Amino acid sequence: MIGKINQLNFRSLLILKTFALIVISYFFNNFILIGVFILSFFISSLTTKNGLKIIRKLNLIQNIRTEGPANHYKKSDTPTMGGIFMIIPFLIFLLILTINLGSLKLFLLLLTIFGFFFTGFLDDYLSIKNKENTGLKTKEKFVLQSIISIIFIFLAYEKNLINPLITISDSWGINMNIFILPIAFLVLVGISNSVNLTDGLDGLAAGCSGIVFCGLGTEILMKEQQELFIFSILCYSMSGICLGFLKYNSYPAKIFMGDTGSLSIGAILGSIALLTNSVFTLSIFSGIFIIESLSVMIQVGFFKITKKLFHRGKRIFLMAPLHHHFELKGVKEQKIVENFWKINILLVILGIVLKINL
Repeated sequence: MIGKINQLNFRSLLILKTFALIVISYFFNNFILIGVFILSFFISSLTTKNGLKIIRKLNLIQNIRTEGPANHYKKSDTPTMGGIFMIIPFLIFLLILTINLGSLKLFLLLLTIFGFFFTGFLDDYLSIKNKENTGLKTKEKFVLQSIISIIFIFLAYEKNLINPLITISDSWGINMNIFILPIAFLVLVGISNSVNLTDGLDGLAAGCSGIVFCGLGTEILMKEQQELFIFSILCYSMSGICLGFLKYNSYPAKIFMGDTGSLSIGAILGSIALLTNSVFTLSIFSGIFIIESLSVMIQVGFFKITKKLFHRGKRIFLMAPLHHHFELKGVKEQKIVENFWKINILLVILGIVLKINL
């Protein structure tokens, strides 16, 4: 019965997003948008379904961290690295567009996503090989992310592809000058890791990502800049891909995306936002990701400070990230995910309303 209820939640999200895309396509008089979304959804569903069989044969199974909630041990035989079947179709689509359009922005986007994809893949592979929950060490992962991000930011800034004027609305912006460089680094690495931290419950990261991509694609369309239209198409494509994967990732998950998927998704969001000057709006759309990441930072920081002061570390949350806190409070996993989806939808609506009215 629980499975059926959750499946209804997934279907409701799919129906809601499809309806939203139909309205958006009608409003902007371009039905390529809904077409890309639907096509991407079916491709993702097909690749994930067939990829699941491959992963099972290769015995690529998730290792559950021992310090996590006890009820997660039942997920220890769930296949992982499903992000391969999300990101590779997107990279192929992006490569085709890059070759046909000869766009430097798209080329930089392609290199950056591939870099984060490789980092996530390496982390997942080593985790499975070593039979531990972590593959790359935290510092190693951060160094790789930093190198990729710095290359992207340096090249984009040199070619004037990153606008130092962060726009809040059509008539209001903040000129960050050279400070756009550390902000860009924070956006790219921060969002990537935030999506990664959010990927702790069945369907949580995939569902929220699909919602955020839909909002980001719409916000880019509202800029009414023809040269940015292709990025809107890419966002709607990723939204469909996330929903196609969610079909097999929603509770109870048949497959996990792993770092291969979560790090890449965050990199796509961050790099597209930087290339389209949508950083402010993305910060609203990505509220769930940011709160999840902040909960970890607050928990770790508070523990270290209290340990230094009182020789015994104290915690604010029962466990971080925040979704684990609610789990230990007794809230059912599927209910937490559903409520986070609803909050994310409201955040997207808020971001769009602010864009219109500011």
